[in-house]
Amino acid sequence: MRYSPFSKSISFVIAILMAYSFHLPITLGNHDRAIANQADLIGTWDITLDMNGKPAPSWLEVKLSGIRTLVGHFVGNDGSARPISKVTFDNGKFGFSIPPQWQMANNDLVLEGELVDGKIKGTITYPDQKKYSFVGERAPRLVRDKAPKWGKSIALFNGKDLAGWHADKTQNQWTVKDGVLSSPKSGANLISDAKFEDFKLIVEFRYPEGSNSGIYLRGRYEVQIEDSKTDYPSSVYFGGIYGFLTPNEMVKKSPGEWQKFEITLIGRRVTIVANGKTIICDQIIPGITGGALDSQEGLPGPIMIQGDHGPVEFRKIELIPGTY
Repeated sequence: MRYSPFSKSISFVIAILMAYSFHLPITLGNHDRAIANQADLIGTWDITLDMNGKPAPSWLEVKLSGIRTLVGHFVGNDGSARPISKVTFDNGKFGFSIPPQWQMANNDLVLEGELVDGKIKGTITYPDQKKYSFVGERAPRLVRDKAPKWGKSIALFNGKDLAGWHADKTQNQWTVKDGVLSSPKSGANLISDAKFEDFKLIVEFRYPEGSNSGIYLRGRYEVQIEDSKTDYPSSVYFGGIYGFLTPNEMVKKSPGEWQKFEITLIGRRVTIVANGKTIICDQIIPGITGGALDSQEGLPGPIMIQGDHGPVEFRKIELIPGTY
């Protein structure tokens, strides 16, 4: 059989992908070796920035589009996952730029990095032109080889006080009255003292008109709580995994009404039942969402309630841990 140049290119790409997927050595000629090295960058990366001595989480996905073009997604320490139209790669060094999202400056965010001993490192220049160094490791797959055994339900909120919780700021606006946990204004986020791996979480909440909050699973994956002004679902609206997973329908109630989430998290796989309807069913969360506490996805993490946006109230927060 006679092969065209196009057929050779396709065969070359298939070889790269198979080598990456099954961790096989890539044996190619010198002419193709520069392109083949891109396979070392493909995948997802948990990133930690050094922001003047304070660690901050980020996340990067790099994937192949077509024959040789690298594209991806990026999550900063705030905002949602954003698409990367092109990732440049040359001799182990890579980079990209994306427009600002919530930043007021007009400059692009620019990442410049390199592959070093199976990790990535480099700098990120934010739209305000402040530059921070970062290191990144491959994100764990978090695949479970068997189903968890569900334990006894734990009341994370006791209906009386803030026992078992702490705020992420010195001033804490969270209060408890008549069995209701309230954040009447924007301020601190509330974090459980206990950390968890796999679990079922049941929360009952309400918010006033126009408000915005969220529940962070393991402190890393935000389930959006919002008075969304639409009946069309989105990953950044009510019930979505912020910026990643879109509910199959909008099931929010009116402001001021009590609502309910039943959330099951096993590894990266999440199922969300909102107000009695399954809106996300056993879907994989690709990575951390903006506002995460850290990017250490392989570790247990707390439950965090977002209090730095709008008012919100909770009357029930229960968790059923999974064990193996």
